[in-house]
Amino acid sequence: MNASNTLANVNTNAPSISTSAMLVELSISTWTGRKLDKRASQDVTAQASAQKGVANVNKKLLGDCAELDAVQKFTANARNVHYAMTMPWSDTGLRLLPTTQYFKYHREMSTLQAEYERLVNVFLQAYDWEISQAQVKLGDLFNSDEYPTADSLTSKFKFKMNYMPLADAGDWRVDIGNEAKDVLATQYESYYATQLQTAMGDVWSRAHDALTKMSERLDYSDGATKKIFRDSLVDNVMDIIELLGACNITNDPTMELAQKQLSTAMRGITPDALREDAYLRAETKRHVDEVKRIIDKLPSLGM
Repeated sequence: MNASNTLANVNTNAPSISTSAMLVELSISTWTGRKLDKRASQDVTAQASAQKGVANVNKKLLGDCAELDAVQKFTANARNVHYAMTMPWSDTGLRLLPTTQYFKYHREMSTLQAEYERLVNVFLQAYDWEISQAQVKLGDLFNSDEYPTADSLTSKFKFKMNYMPLADAGDWRVDIGNEAKDVLATQYESYYATQLQTAMGDVWSRAHDALTKMSERLDYSDGATKKIFRDSLVDNVMDIIELLGACNITNDPTMELAQKQLSTAMRGITPDALREDAYLRAETKRHVDEVKRIIDKLPSLGM
């Protein structure tokens, strides 16, 4: 774009959250350790007198490799932490991160990144040994040409966070003429509003799920059959209290009310106390149900 061109902004009525949230992208890649064996696939279909292409044989190149399994399981866990601390925004993988959540998010994800890299190094150190063991595990399915070198394998593992600012709906600094710019701004305003509603709806849905589970698990008296619940039942609701506070980027009074009521209801509550005290269980369930009813009344969620 020519620097001499005039840049203009289009003002819209879409809510501005550019100062209270940012976009974050988590990129994690791992080596799958799997390979399609075309010859074995052909043999299977031929032996079954089946049509070519109806069956595929995918083999684990290292068989059951504990070091690689550890990396892959850890990757799934890291993604879950990422999803839990952020809100949905786009289909491309970008997530909405409240600025109040940034330091906690970055600290936790950096810790996970360090552990991921440690696990990858453990796997790479064991890689050559695992290949030698794979010859026994795979038998005739073993093909040495299918194994990348340890050096090239390193590039298949990646753990990276990218942070980006969130533009206001009216921030269209492009030189395409005012009429076209108005059209773009209107389209983005609609997208902006929809994505924001989706993001906030995701927070409400998570809260509803956690409260529903707690309400169901606490619904028994001393004379009734005890319902078993883990300590995480309380931990999950405590996480929701924090989430409702950190993710209220639109200053929604309903979300603020729900967060305050839930915080008051859960103050001093422990799993053991709930297991031992029928009155405390009943009171906690009553308060939890009150907050859940607030969420149930939200028309946009269709609860």
